Amino acid sequence: MSVISPWYQLGYVIPHLYTDLDAYQFYRVAPEGMMLVTTGLNLKEYSLAAVEQELPVLRERFGLLAKKKVDRISLSGVPVAAALGRTKMQEILAEGEARTGLACDTDLEAHIATLQHLGASRIALATRWPEPVNAALTRYLAEAGIEVVACRSRARSLQENKEASAADDHLLALELGGQVLRETPDAQALLMPGGLWYAIHAAPLLEAEYGRPVLLNIFSTTWAALHAAGERMRRRPDPRWGKVMASL
Repeated sequence: MSVISPWYQLGYVIPHLYTDLDAYQFYRVAPEGMMLVTTGLNLKEYSLAAVEQELPVLRERFGLLAKKKVDRISLSGVPVAAALGRTKMQEILAEGEARTGLACDTDLEAHIATLQHLGASRIALATRWPEPVNAALTRYLAEAGIEVVACRSRARSLQENKEASAADDHLLALELGGQVLRETPDAQALLMPGGLWYAIHAAPLLEAEYGRPVLLNIFSTTWAALHAAGERMRRRPDPRWGKVMASL
């Protein structure tokens, strides 16, 4: 393995104009030599109208990342995919693949692939989103054969989530995740989506206490990229980050 250059480049379209916790968490869970190449949208709120306004820019960003010669492209932002619905989202990904010649993914499709790999079809959900976003996410997952048996949420606007404290959000992940796992002993996994949610340290703690996999955006998207890399994977992620990373 080369020690002077990355062996894998993951192109990542962030829904915002800046990159902070996405990259911060990625470089803790991804194996050495894997690089995140980011570009952004300017999503204003959690609504279909706001998402549709960004679609022309999304197509441009796919093209930009293809020119950077990344190995794979993924769209961050579960509310983006949830608002569009699975059929429309998969059409956009297929169109992106046809134009760029690269595999195109989303955090949400990566969650689905990871859950299927783990054999989890009944899940608990914890979010920082209002009910319309949670409902759209539940419908999207149902189309993939995944049932949300319970959801616990601290409803916030997009702006409030951008301004949230990472330390406070760690505690919130423990609070909401622990609550919904205690209430749903039949749930096979816990999904805590949200690229802005700082929960990488909470996930292993919840797994240790409740014995079930915990999925975060950065876990599932990194897992999907490495899983698709197959024999090209030079290094495996540190299993201390939990069951998703350890399943590779």
